[in-house]
Amino acid sequence: MIYPTLLFVHIFGAVLSLLAGALAMVFRKGAGLHAAAGTVFSISMLTMSAAGATIAASFKPNFGNVMGGALTFYLVGTAWMTARRRERKTGTFDICALLLIFAIGATQMTIGIMAKMSPRGLMFGYPAPMYFIFGTIALLFAASDVRMILRGGVSGAPRIARHLFRMCLALLMAALSFYPSRAHLFSKAINDSNILYLPHLLLVGAMLYWMYRVRARKRLPRSVALETSTGLMGGAAYER
Repeated sequence: MIYPTLLFVHIFGAVLSLLAGALAMVFRKGAGLHAAAGTVFSISMLTMSAAGATIAASFKPNFGNVMGGALTFYLVGTAWMTARRRERKTGTFDICALLLIFAIGATQMTIGIMAKMSPRGLMFGYPAPMYFIFGTIALLFAASDVRMILRGGVSGAPRIARHLFRMCLALLMAALSFYPSRAHLFSKAINDSNILYLPHLLLVGAMLYWMYRVRARKRLPRSVALETSTGLMGGAAYER
């Protein structure tokens, strides 16, 4: 009974997160609708990734899915907390998040070395380069968290960039989990057309666009930067 429930929660959360994430990208940043869609996206992604990791760890063993679920949970949790809390503030949550992402990175690198040394070059069905790539990504996030904690938090454009990048990357991981991971659900004609990669490209394009807007804000005079921030993040909703 537990497995069917977890599977339903995982699938429902995945569908809901994709829809809410798409709406959050469309709505004006910081506005009420953006905040509502972002909240639904965050809760559904946290639930979906936790359910998926539990299934992969306990019912259908898949080491890659366990690590993927944990990484997604980390990205969404830290991105959501960055947007909700006051600027220049850190706490126990950040220490726990750092320990989680460091553990993910260290585990990936260790398994990668084991895969490299194995006769077939595989570990849990995945080749060594896969572990090294994701391990490096995780450790880079850990380094970013260490820098943030030592600085006492983030504010201004770096805070916005941290929120945007991590949320967009989590949404991209959810989209990739749907397609091409579930390519077998679609006809050969659809798969051959590659049309289902269009949402991925649009998401990456939107992420690059908003990251550019945020970075451009850093180069503006303070008075203009504040005006830009209000347009990007909805003013007071992100200045608390």
